[in-house]
Formats: sequence, C-alpha cells, structure tokens
Amino acid sequence: MKKTVLMAAALATMLLGSSVEGWAAKLVARIDVSSQTMTVRYGQAVYRWRVSTARKGYITPRGTYRPQRTARMWYSRKYDLSPMPHSVFYRGGYAIHGTGAVKSLGRPASHGCVRLHPANAAAFYSMVRQAGLRNTRIVVTN
Repeated sequence: MKKTVLMAAALATMLLGSSVEGWAAKLVARIDVSSQTMTVRYGQAVYRWRVSTARKGYITPRGTYRPQRTARMWYSRKYDLSPMPHSVFYRGGYAIHGTGAVKSLGRPASHGCVRLHPANAAAFYSMVRQAGLRNTRIVVTN
C-alpha cells in the first residue's frame, strides 16, 4: 500500500511539477465575520483569536484565498500610511495584519482588512512564512 502511494506521488510530481503533499494546505486560517474570530489550524495546533473585520460602509471579501505576499511592516497607501505590522495579503490590498486598536478586536472596525492583536499577527505571519504561501489557505465566511 505504502509503495503504491509513493509511486502515485512520484507520478504526480512528474506530471504536475509538484508533490501530492502540496495539494492540501498545511496551514488554514478561517475568518468568521459573524463571530469576529479567526481559527488557525497548523499541523496539530489550533488557535482561535478575536479579529476586527470591515465596519459599516466597507467590506471584507468572502471566499477562499491563497496568500499573495507578506510584509513584516507595511504602511497603507490608501489610509494615511496607517501601520500594518505582520501583513499577509490575500486579495489585492486586503490583508490579515496586526493593529494597535486592540480594544476594537471582537467587533467590526476596519476598512476591510482582518485585524489581529499584534502578538497573534506576528505568530500567524511566522506560520505563513514557515508553511509557505502555496501551502496556506485563508477562508473568509459570514
């Protein structure tokens, strides 16, 4: 049985240029807009953190995404150079990132990004960098 799985993995690598292991995300972040929480599964570890998503008049896009890029420190060009530490961009200018407005966590408060406590943002950023962009999924639901 194990030999068959290894042969299938080798065949997939030859045909597709990637391993079967790469098909499934190693790191999954699920943002639940209704509960203002983010659940992160990385290997056997599971974390659940409070977030802030879009306040009234703005949107946090729903869907399943693969991170596009990361930035240890980013300053929003759209919103007065607001700091966005440990940013993981998943759709254009939308990112999961740290915030200084920790008292707002747990309720909608952003322009559309997913805000996290700075320590949680640093941890998530580190996990994404370790797992790799291709092995990470971000799922945003109501």
